[in-house]
Amino acid sequence: MKLRHLGWTLLTFIVLAAVCAGVLVAMNLRGEDPLPEQAQAFEATPQQVERGRYLALAGNCAGCHTTRGGQPYAGGLPLETPFGTIYSSNLTSDAKAGIGSWSSAHFWRAMHNGRSKDGRLLYPAFPYPNFTKVTREDSDAIYAYLRTVAPAPAPNLAHRLRFPYDTQAALAVWRALSFKPEAFVANAGKPAEWNRGAYLVDGLGHCIACHGTRNSLGATETRLGLSGGLIAVENWYAPSLTDKHQAGVAGWPTADVVALLKTGTAPGGSVMGPMAAVVFRSTQHLSEADLTAMAGYLKDLPEVPKSDEPARSPTPIRRDAGTMARGGKIYDQRCAYCHGDQGQGATGAYPPLAGNRAVNMSTPTNLIQVVSHGGFLPSTAGNPRPYGMPPFGQVLDAAEVAAVLTYIRGSWGNDSAPVTQLDTMRR
Repeated sequence: MKLRHLGWTLLTFIVLAAVCAGVLVAMNLRGEDPLPEQAQAFEATPQQVERGRYLALAGNCAGCHTTRGGQPYAGGLPLETPFGTIYSSNLTSDAKAGIGSWSSAHFWRAMHNGRSKDGRLLYPAFPYPNFTKVTREDSDAIYAYLRTVAPAPAPNLAHRLRFPYDTQAALAVWRALSFKPEAFVANAGKPAEWNRGAYLVDGLGHCIACHGTRNSLGATETRLGLSGGLIAVENWYAPSLTDKHQAGVAGWPTADVVALLKTGTAPGGSVMGPMAAVVFRSTQHLSEADLTAMAGYLKDLPEVPKSDEPARSPTPIRRDAGTMARGGKIYDQRCAYCHGDQGQGATGAYPPLAGNRAVNMSTPTNLIQVVSHGGFLPSTAGNPRPYGMPPFGQVLDAAEVAAVLTYIRGSWGNDSAPVTQLDTMRR
């Protein structure tokens, strides 16, 4: 009887495992059309190639698929994640190392379904959860352009991920929980320009990849939208685009939003860190019409204040007098020459610190990064010689960085929480 019971238990386990495997396979094949039995001829026009070049800029494809000083689109860039290191793939026209042997259907499947030519599931460091919204027409245009990129024989590097994240089985589970192929659906109640902006921001631009909140499995919480989030490993905070106290632009003139994306600077703020790279490699190259469409969409995002932003208290925050004195002395010695005795800055050169929303955000992450490692705007056609801030991490220790930031966040009308030494050591 015991053997019989054991046999039934084993059989039940096998059946359940088979059912689970079947469900996983089915969920990972949903929305996926079978590939044509024979590769269809693909003849690109010069106009299609040029459009693909432009769309590749909009998607900032070279930003991940090019190493510093390396051949464009040859891959090999290490992308650090909490689960290990992923290396970007070779997208050149090389038949062995790149995508030269791929058909347009293979490329579309990668964009829309996150699956490689050989059927392997791709890691979402390649942002197919956003690229899935790209149209087949645009996918074909990008493919047409990449076929013109000079071949690079550099083979794809093996990822260095911890177990079990390095297995296709784990990736299949992640996809079943976190990914579903979908097409971009225009909002019939909005004008064409707004929908174009939504398509660029939510699709090719994959803005939520940085400006979204991620769960413990690394998937973006789409229900929270562009509500801001910490960029893992890089330790920069991508501020919320739906909160006026962070990076929301609902109250900005459209021209200022366009200027920020085009030049990296505007009257209400400027870009540094990872966003500076996005402006440099991508958005500065976009047309005025597309930038205006993106601005219109971003301005129309419903305002959702960050839940961790503390309510403004009617009474000033209490600060340690010794820390404020120490921070004030450091500010006078290191910062006042550019940012002014009263944090007023210098128009067109150095940003004001008084009333600056980047200074007053609840998280001081970016401030710590800028003081410690420097802050540099991108060099763009509209701002070819931007002013930058040198790093002070080599001359200020963690306690001094905390003191000067506490002073800045508590002076000239600023009233934000002090920065602790522990805060600075986490970055």
